[in-house]
Amino acid sequence: MNVKFSEDVVPLTDIKVNPGKVVRHTSESHRPVLLTSRGRGVAVMQSLEDYEKAEEEKAFMRAVVEGLSDLDNGRESSLSDVRNRLGFRS
Repeated sequence: MNVKFSEDVVPLTDIKVNPGKVVRHTSESHRPVLLTSRGRGVAVMQSLEDYEKAEEEKAFMRAVVEGLSDLDNGRESSLSDVRNRLGFRS
């Protein structure tokens, strides 16, 4: 998801005039749009689908990092211990 500055930088006045066009652009391009006011970035807009996907990927990566940290610090359990804790019988 690389920003194309020629297409993805939108002045706030453009979103006031035609918000549907900007929303459609985020959905179709799968890239965020940088909203500007007086030449400065003020907000980022992206499609809901892309936002949810990014949040899921972040949560997954955090869980992986936490799991690796647990392994590095000796916080691990055997499969049989986990099954017993969860009430599963082999």
